[in-house]
Amino acid sequence: MTAKCVWITGASSGIGLALAERMMRDGWIVAGSARSEAALNDLAEKHEGRFFAYPLDVTHESAAVDTVARIREERGGLDMAVFAAGTHIPVEIEDFRRETFKSLIDINLMGVVNCLAAIVPGFIAARAGHVAVVSSVAGYGGLPTASAYGATKAALINMTEALKPDFDRNGVKLQLVCPGFVRTPLTDKNPFPMPFLMEPEDAAEAFYRGLQSDRFEISFPRVFAIMLRCLNALPYSLYFRFLKRGTGK
Repeated sequence: MTAKCVWITGASSGIGLALAERMMRDGWIVAGSARSEAALNDLAEKHEGRFFAYPLDVTHESAAVDTVARIREERGGLDMAVFAAGTHIPVEIEDFRRETFKSLIDINLMGVVNCLAAIVPGFIAARAGHVAVVSSVAGYGGLPTASAYGATKAALINMTEALKPDFDRNGVKLQLVCPGFVRTPLTDKNPFPMPFLMEPEDAAEAFYRGLQSDRFEISFPRVFAIMLRCLNALPYSLYFRFLKRGTGK
């Protein structure tokens, strides 16, 4: 049997890297994309024959199309795509800048849109394939300092929900992934306590189990995700009261 191939964006660090390593242990071939060509080449050398480097800036639409074409040609096909590329810039009202929002929208939201546009036609034509869009529990509702980041993640949730019936009708599996706090180079910069903080390996295990399930949404840690869902179901008067108690803002 030929090993299945997964394309993972954001594969050079954080959740993307942890998931790539977990899937390789289970026999998958990983076509990994990120902006850092050096980091990807190091991974390709470390996992020779299992990890293949496809450097990509997801904000470049034509580059995403070219990358998908290369993967299909060089790896003999593509079975799954996981769009994990993204970043976070905290926003304080004293430093509220348009540029911050544009940067995060270009990377977190339009980066996924560019990659979807590149891969969906092939999956639809084959009536097969599997796509996982990585959002965040920060997309459930507004959180302090996350006005830009949360807005992009909320948009991804809405977009993925809206696309689900179309994907189902065309035989392509679509899942939404909403992680909580995972120890990554990005979260290491957070100046506040992070409840239910997960190690990347544990997050990757939960992620991979979710990919093998029939659930639309994959969220982890589950308790934290449920707590935030419940919080966002409260009237705003209670929501902001609990938010202030939990964050001090």
